[in-house]
Amino acid sequence: MLEWIGTVCFLILMAILWPVVKCFGAASHSTLLLPRRDSKRPGDRCDSKLEEQGESAAVALICKPSALANYLLKHCMTFCKSLSIPSWTWRVSSSLQTVFGALWPVECPVHFIRDHLQLSDDGLVALDWAVVGAAHHKRRRTSSNSTSPVLLIIPNSFGKITRNVLKLCEAALSHGYLPVIFNRRSQNGTPLSTIRLQQFGDPTDLREAVRYIRYRQPAGQIYAVSESTGSGLLLSYLGECGSSSYVTAAACLSPIFRCQSWFESGPSWPFHWALLLYQKICLSRYKTVLGELVHTDSVFSSCSLKEMEEALFCHFSSKGVPVEGTGSWEAYWERNDPLRDIDEVAIPVLCVCSQDDPIRGDPRTTLPLELFENNPHFFLLLTACGGHCGFSTSDEGPVVWSHQALLEFFRATTDFFAAEERAKLGARRRGLSGAGKTFRHRSVSTCKRLPVCSHNIHAIYNWQRSYTR
Repeated sequence: MLEWIGTVCFLILMAILWPVVKCFGAASHSTLLLPRRDSKRPGDRCDSKLEEQGESAAVALICKPSALANYLLKHCMTFCKSLSIPSWTWRVSSSLQTVFGALWPVECPVHFIRDHLQLSDDGLVALDWAVVGAAHHKRRRTSSNSTSPVLLIIPNSFGKITRNVLKLCEAALSHGYLPVIFNRRSQNGTPLSTIRLQQFGDPTDLREAVRYIRYRQPAGQIYAVSESTGSGLLLSYLGECGSSSYVTAAACLSPIFRCQSWFESGPSWPFHWALLLYQKICLSRYKTVLGELVHTDSVFSSCSLKEMEEALFCHFSSKGVPVEGTGSWEAYWERNDPLRDIDEVAIPVLCVCSQDDPIRGDPRTTLPLELFENNPHFFLLLTACGGHCGFSTSDEGPVVWSHQALLEFFRATTDFFAAEERAKLGARRRGLSGAGKTFRHRSVSTCKRLPVCSHNIHAIYNWQRSYTR
């Protein structure tokens, strides 16, 4: 209820300040952070088309030139499709775009079947499998024989299931995916069975959840999508696991890259106040039990996101006992910075960002352009407008523009690597056939050998116990 009261107050405030917001939005569109022209890059073709339509509709693909980048530009039509937003509609306001994508109600036919996954330390996380229509009335388990790809969705770090996430689940189902939402400990109705909260960039729980999904769907590829601050967890996981992440490709919608600076400065005050209030409401349910872990008075009297994060993870407990993993603010971010192992990421990652994002801040200081220009695994799809996880257009169909972009990205990357594998296999076969009698007495297999899992899944989970409910 408090959440909706806060939303109504915010909308009233935005309606009062609408002329100022509109002028600010027009000003922000006039100073675009377009890619540098010092070298020819894959995005130049799209940029030249969009410059003819005007800068306000610009969409730029910033990446290191590669065969995959050229393939994406050829087969992802959304990458060259401008966001058609007339200047007289409310969608030109980045703040209203953000509120719309986060809180606006949506008539969505998607329902969820929840699995509670018990972790190695007896903690619980929840996996919500999306289904459509009357299927949610049945107790359905995902079939281990299904070859449908799995779309793992990581919401924001505050646990709020937004309109954007629900629309993504609906779009994924219509494209043949099995969407599943990862809910952290204590978030979105997940019981807090241990006196431990998940740190911002600690991928331990997510790693076990991905192994479980892999065990349940061994024949289906796994794709991952994160929203907002949830991208910190996804990037941390991809960096720590490297080529053993089990993920084929990933996408981040409006990610926060420089998280320490973001917590220290925070977004603009209406959003800062709303995020802080929402987190306090969620944690108030566990105020008594959290008293054994942290100073709850410091947590609930905090006036900024930095103070709350510091009180939760960088201080001693109220009983004077050091909490495992605590330390200084700088040490906390050495362990939780999403970019700490970014060079170890071994899969294609698409980041969809807007320049007028009111949550992330100024793109000149918050977007690590050097990452996309030098790392061939990262692709930045940068728009002039769209807010934070908004990207709503006046002529959009059932699929939001950003969702269409990431679904096309997943399809194109899969097709590209499948074509590469076929080409390598064909070259290997031609080499074997041309070897003649050299391999006559040898038993040669040209089939690709599947990697052997380095861990024993049955040693991690005891499936005789009821870990899912």
